[in-house]
Amino acid sequence: MLPAKETPAAVATEIRRALKDGGSAEHASGVQWFFKEEIKSHGWYTADLRRAVRQCRKEILHEHEFSFLVQVADQLFSGPVLEEKVAAIFLLENLTAKCGDAEFRLFESWLDRISSWADHDGLVHYLIAPMVAAKARMKSVFRWAKSHDRWHRRAACVALIRGARVRMFFPEIVKLSDLLLGDKDDMVQKGLGWLLRETAKFDARRTVPYLMKIRGRAPRLVLRTACETLPTAAKRRILVWEKT
Repeated sequence: MLPAKETPAAVATEIRRALKDGGSAEHASGVQWFFKEEIKSHGWYTADLRRAVRQCRKEILHEHEFSFLVQVADQLFSGPVLEEKVAAIFLLENLTAKCGDAEFRLFESWLDRISSWADHDGLVHYLIAPMVAAKARMKSVFRWAKSHDRWHRRAACVALIRGARVRMFFPEIVKLSDLLLGDKDDMVQKGLGWLLRETAKFDARRTVPYLMKIRGRAPRLVLRTACETLPTAAKRRILVWEKT
């Protein structure tokens, strides 16, 4: 699958060609339904794409160092096609232990290339969040939270989900939530609701009192999403204000 002249750019070009040839036009036509933004897609199903990219990753790492793989991913995440960006993420998925500060700065720069929630959440949840959980990079998280860009603000939320699942960062999650509760952007609200839902799922003892405290000022979308995994009784206590 790899070209004879194996520069990162050449490998990325070959991967792009394979993505274009291997997609489904029928599935591509239905992908747009999931997005408000205009999306360019080759129509790959996620499981098939992950399987193909992991085989490609195996081939690349057989011939090259990890840094070469990162450069290929960087080339792919620059493209306009959804599957190209997702392929970049799959190339590095579960390999973030090999990444350091340089790679974190690179992934952070990819936030400026986001075109939809799909490539955003893949990037942040699978690459950035594990690195935040491993090294508590809170300075970056709170800088994103204050950005004018919706995707950076959503990233601040999604970046803490991995940590929330192991009961890390509760004070930081509260601080971030207080900062973003007034955000009017639905993508940010959904990201914050997702973070609080995971925090509540794995640490209900501390999260439920916090949700009770903010229930009068939290956006409905945030609060209802945050309550999704809670027991019915707790959910009713938090959401009862909606009926009054």
